[in-house]
Amino acid sequence: MPALQSGWLVLHVAFSFIGEVFFAVGFVSAILQLAAKSEEKRQEYDRVTYTSIAVGYPIFTAGALIFGAIWAEKAWGVWWSWDPKETWALITWLTYTAYLHFRLVRKSTSRLVPALVIIGFVIAMFTFFGVNFLLSGLHSYS
Repeated sequence: MPALQSGWLVLHVAFSFIGEVFFAVGFVSAILQLAAKSEEKRQEYDRVTYTSIAVGYPIFTAGALIFGAIWAEKAWGVWWSWDPKETWALITWLTYTAYLHFRLVRKSTSRLVPALVIIGFVIAMFTFFGVNFLLSGLHSYS
């Protein structure tokens, strides 16, 4: 398929996946953060969670949203089409945006903050796997 023969596709997929790898690290550390007994351990895991999301977020943003939009414009002539994969990628991005907002702007120490990372990763995995199997759209090539 001609739409799949693009350097933008390579950048889109690679950066999205690398961002999600950092989200996976954040997911594990957020679970450990919620399960930690001591405040010292919670702070240590919070630092790992924050660092992984802070690194992964701009990479995912570049790959999933920016490079994806550029590729879509080249492949289909429109940069956004509300395709299920695009929509769920946006929901993933908004969830991690909420995490960064609560963590950085509001300086929240609530258990909601690491829970957002866990929820974000579940949404990211649904976006990565579930959308392809349960919903049809421009990202379905079978």
